[in-house]
Amino acid sequence: MIDQHTQTNLSDEWLAALQASGYRLTAPLRVLVVLLANSPRALEPVELYDLARREYPRMGLVTVYRTLDKLQELALVQRVHRVNGCHIYLRAAQGHEHVLLCSRCGRAVYFNGDDLSRLSADLAQHTGFTIQEHWLQFLGLCGDCQS
Repeated sequence: MIDQHTQTNLSDEWLAALQASGYRLTAPLRVLVVLLANSPRALEPVELYDLARREYPRMGLVTVYRTLDKLQELALVQRVHRVNGCHIYLRAAQGHEHVLLCSRCGRAVYFNGDDLSRLSADLAQHTGFTIQEHWLQFLGLCGDCQS
């Protein structure tokens, strides 16, 4: 079982956001949130389902998809479209944070992208767009997967 003391502030924040949006904080929901918030890598819905069933054997796959949809709606996770058509999910980047994602194992490394402000301003000036938000993602192979 997942120890209550290992839950991060992030999972507590997500649970509070879900509750504020009208979700009941059920045992399956808590398991999914803790797993996602503490995952060092992006997860496919079926991977998340398999992990969650270890903690809560009666977990339903529909619950996984509904929870992912709600977490994405609340901008707590982001869905990444992969070339093979299967989506993976990971913690949403915050502020000027961006993600470097291993295309083989799904490891996610977040980095600060403050220096992209100039690029954003230049793009706006040259295109006439008012840039409201951006999301930058780099895909590659982590050191372990290169071996």
